[in-house]
Amino acid sequence: MSPLARRSVFVAAFNRTTTAKQHVISKTNGCRNNRCYLLISSSSSSSLPFSMASSFLNSLSSFTTLSSSTSNPRRTLPSATRISLSPSRRRLTIRAAETDANEVKPKAPEKAPVAGGSGFNQILGIKGAKQETDIWKIRVQLTKPVTWPPLIWGVVCGAAASGNFHWTTEDVAKSIACMLMSGPFLTGYTQTINDWYDREIDAINEPYRPIPSGAISENEVITQIWVLLLGGLGLAGILDVWAGHDFPTIFYLALGGSLLSYIYSAPPLKLKQNGWIGNFALGASYISLPWWAGQALFGTLTVDIVVLTLLYSIAGLGIAIVNDFKSVEGDRKMGLQSLPVAFGEETAKWICVGAIDITQLSVAGYLLGAGKPYYAAALLGLIVPQVFFQFKYFLKDPVKYDVKYQASAQPFLILGLLVTALATSH
Repeated sequence: MSPLARRSVFVAAFNRTTTAKQHVISKTNGCRNNRCYLLISSSSSSSLPFSMASSFLNSLSSFTTLSSSTSNPRRTLPSATRISLSPSRRRLTIRAAETDANEVKPKAPEKAPVAGGSGFNQILGIKGAKQETDIWKIRVQLTKPVTWPPLIWGVVCGAAASGNFHWTTEDVAKSIACMLMSGPFLTGYTQTINDWYDREIDAINEPYRPIPSGAISENEVITQIWVLLLGGLGLAGILDVWAGHDFPTIFYLALGGSLLSYIYSAPPLKLKQNGWIGNFALGASYISLPWWAGQALFGTLTVDIVVLTLLYSIAGLGIAIVNDFKSVEGDRKMGLQSLPVAFGEETAKWICVGAIDITQLSVAGYLLGAGKPYYAAALLGLIVPQVFFQFKYFLKDPVKYDVKYQASAQPFLILGLLVTALATSH
């Protein structure tokens, strides 16, 4: 008998001996966790020998795999899946064995997720917001307005620490001008130049961002960098003249901060390649520099204030680590030694919360030693909710809960900065 005739007789025997009520092969829901299921419900146990059924189905599986791969070369199917067959009184279950052959990993999304997002969130630079194409909205997005408030608050703390700020029209106007310099101009410059030099990493981690997606041209990005830098430096010079400085303190602070932002992002130094140095530089940029600018605008910088704010910058280092967890894959591929890459994510979580909490406890001890027990107690009271949210969100999953953690805990750290500033002003 020919092979084709034997196959026909075998199939006929299979069909006669198995009275199937339902024969469902699901192309979508039938495969879960790398296992595919074929269920044949029968009114009684099959009289077909199970070894013959298993052999038949394995032959059918191989034939189907070959046909599918030939007709659709883009689809990747397992090539060595064996089928096990087990009898029961009412149901005959045929289960494909689990296989990892030619497993295809999911690709990075080409667009940001838009669930719950909005165009306004995109302008703020919030991750996962709805994507828009208006060039001016994209320009603002590159400056990440969501990162401006810490710098603006730093100016407020510096003005408060000076002890010379008064609620006059002139002082309010000076402070607003200093906030514009620190926030939209120089922070915008920092964020834009960072995105420019991170475009290869973003092509891996967040390919939908403006630069790697091509939503804005290279020339437009470079022009924006220069406009923001020169605008910020020009405004710093105006503030020095307005404050009557003999030495342009604010201008040099702005120039130094701009240089620090450049070497943080750009080769050959690229400070961000080192988790410790890069994150401390980032913390100093967000806490110390705007504080110094605000205090220099209305008073005089002193050595103890410089030391105290640099100490607070260690807490800024911890805050910067929070943002490193979402970029671990890209950082590892690009050779950046962020702390989660260098020490592992579990250890980096504790380094992060330790830097934030121990720094604030040290500042509280400094205030207590300086004869400011009430301010020290207030600062301690603001540390407690931060620790609570660290355990509730950050230590559980720093990637999943990063936004919730920062929104919940950082307001207390920011209030602690103001408490410290008020303490030093008296």
